[in-house]
Amino acid sequence: MRKQSLVKGTLILGLASIFTRLLGLFFRIPVQNLIGDEGMGYYQLSYPLYAVFIAISLGIPVAVSKMVSERIAVNDRSGIIQTLRYSILLMGFLSLGFTGFLFAFAKNIVSILKWDPKSYYSLICIAIAPIFIAVLSCLRGFFQGLQNMTPTAISQFLEQLGRVVFGVGLAYFLIPKGIQYAAAGASLGASIGGLIAGLYLLFKYLRVRKEICVKKIKKDKKIMDELLRIAIPISMAAAVSGVIGLIDSILVPQKLLEAGFNYQNSTILYSQLTGKAAVLINVPLGLSVALGYSLVPIISEAHVLNRDLEMKNKINTALKLAFIIAMPSLFGLFFMSHPILNLIFKGQVGGYNILKYLSLSVPFIILAQTTTSVLQGTNNCKKPVVNLLFGCIVKAILTYILVPIPKMNIYGAVIGTIAGYALASLLNIIELKRYFNIKINYYDIIIKPTYSAVIMTFFVVFIYKYVYNYTMSINISCIVSVFLGIVIYGILTIVFGVFQYKAIKKRLIRR
Repeated sequence: MRKQSLVKGTLILGLASIFTRLLGLFFRIPVQNLIGDEGMGYYQLSYPLYAVFIAISLGIPVAVSKMVSERIAVNDRSGIIQTLRYSILLMGFLSLGFTGFLFAFAKNIVSILKWDPKSYYSLICIAIAPIFIAVLSCLRGFFQGLQNMTPTAISQFLEQLGRVVFGVGLAYFLIPKGIQYAAAGASLGASIGGLIAGLYLLFKYLRVRKEICVKKIKKDKKIMDELLRIAIPISMAAAVSGVIGLIDSILVPQKLLEAGFNYQNSTILYSQLTGKAAVLINVPLGLSVALGYSLVPIISEAHVLNRDLEMKNKINTALKLAFIIAMPSLFGLFFMSHPILNLIFKGQVGGYNILKYLSLSVPFIILAQTTTSVLQGTNNCKKPVVNLLFGCIVKAILTYILVPIPKMNIYGAVIGTIAGYALASLLNIIELKRYFNIKINYYDIIIKPTYSAVIMTFFVVFIYKYVYNYTMSINISCIVSVFLGIVIYGILTIVFGVFQYKAIKKRLIRR
């Protein structure tokens, strides 16, 4: 199977991720209209626990990606298959244990965390999803290790399509029984989507398995030891990152009550933070996640073959890509938060200021994700865990202190998120420079994309107002200005020399 370059792999996964996240908005728009901010609050309260499982188990597919890439480099075909088998075994235990725990203690969790009792049904339905995600994530790690991102990209589309079709359908079917049941039906869509995507990747694997041509696989217990050694620190890092979202789930509703809000209003504010603002923030983050998935196997291969110069070049390219993604996302969401929310949620613009200020966290989140992937790809897995833990502590402290202040309320959680990721990304950069002895060209990596993003924003705002004066339509103005903004930004990155056209063409065609 032919390998893909860092830029090409990132582009394939990134476009798939953005497309599937936009497709996910087609899930949220009808569901939002059906159950409103209150119902989305029930859905969102349970989702961070599922995200914690994803975070805890994330180390295994990333470890699979790294180990498969290293074994391909030394032509260890038997080790490739063994790595996948052990990973599925581990994920099976994790998923069954997590699902069983949520089924057994769902009512206790709702009570202890002081959630609205109606959120119980969503929690039960989301508890099923880990069973289907287990095999799916391992197979994605396998194909990423082969440095072929296309199967993962297609599986992401299928997973989201299943979630949209069945999640919206169940929500619509159950709405007559009550908002809480419709929210639960929407949660169940995640499980069905995971099942569909998993079946597709299993079919793809069976075809690739024939190409690998391994007749007899020798059992090697060292593979399991290596898998655990790599996966545990990565899972811890991902779990800490997931805990940042869980902190909001635990602290924000409670602290909003202390700030003087009732249950309903605190649920609505929490929904605006996590069900609207965070969802739109996650759209550009899809590109950075794709960058991380592409980066780990490529960095791992260069590291195991001692290609230091190639590795440093890949790191610089990755950091540049990170800020090319981050800066236009920051400025676009900050200055266009109101029309974007109006477009996506059909006039339900409550929470647009939350989105506006939460967008300030985007560069720090993307930088933290990218630098973590670099460190993980070179067996330096523990340091990002510690750095994210420090960020998590800062996030928790600020959320705990600021949210109960009536004038601050939900924005205290936003400040905590920005500060937490800023600290984690700064500590990762320090470790990166120390570990690799690498010189970072801040002008090329940060300043040039910022120039391009600022000029792009000027044009976007001007175009938006100009089109609005003619059409008197917020939605048409938003679509036209954002589309032209993407085109303008692409041109500006070439004009400012962020990337040379020839270099982009070369990276897309070959490694």
